[in-house]
Amino acid sequence: MIGSLRGIVLERFVPSTVLLEVAGVGYLCNVTTATFGECEPTVPVFFHIHQHIREDAHTLFAFTSRVERDTFNILIATHGIGPSMAMAILSTYAPTALIGIVGSGDTAALTVVPGVGKKTAERLMVELKSRLNIDGITSGDPIDSVQSAAADVREALTALGYGTEEIRDTMRQLNTADDSESMLRDALALLGARRAG
Repeated sequence: MIGSLRGIVLERFVPSTVLLEVAGVGYLCNVTTATFGECEPTVPVFFHIHQHIREDAHTLFAFTSRVERDTFNILIATHGIGPSMAMAILSTYAPTALIGIVGSGDTAALTVVPGVGKKTAERLMVELKSRLNIDGITSGDPIDSVQSAAADVREALTALGYGTEEIRDTMRQLNTADDSESMLRDALALLGARRAG
């Protein structure tokens, strides 16, 4: 089994695969959206690897941190979450943000993930609460503040008449480190540009 790889990025393939050369051998690795954006060709990288083996394929999922890989492993061990959905979740939320979402019971935040509807989000919330380490998440933590700001923006966009899909796509592009006012301003700019285009 492959546990980690260190090499040079040769190519990137949309939407989220990189070709990593290690000692003359090229490995196709599936990565999150954030990692894909960071993996410019010729850049050296170190990946923590999860090797997913099926009868018809051996697939490598690559992560820049051990925490991210461990979270991926927890996700795919959860009923109803396969590797593709796990990668979609981690492409939408970093592990700390995901823990915050589960700890605060913010089901609506999970529906931002492509392929996750309300019923699926409710089921995942129950499943993940027993699997993710949510100890130490208390009211007032930075993670709670981030999730509260995101929830405020979602509610504001809904009140303005934007659809679920539009909101979902837009929320994925926002900097969640910003306050709710800045996030809403950026969201409206993105939505306006999309409709104008």
